[in-house]
Amino acid sequence: MIRISISELHMKTGDWVRKAAHVGGIVVTDRGRPIAKLASLVAEDEGKPFAARRLVKGFSKLPRSAGDSSVYVAEDRERA
Repeated sequence: MIRISISELHMKTGDWVRKAAHVGGIVVTDRGRPIAKLASLVAEDEGKPFAARRLVKGFSKLPRSAGDSSVYVAEDRERA
């Protein structure tokens, strides 16, 4: 996988985004530490509601919450 610095991404964002679509993914680093990944949009997921899309590897292991997560976000904001 290609690795680029955040400053490289900043200077040529459009070029790197288009390249990510062709190579499958680009890791963005900040001072040598990976911080983000540019990944191509999977054509089969395009236009589907988020809940109907396939999970990215590793996400299926995350805990699921019952109900609408916006309730939890609203409660958290009220406490702040």
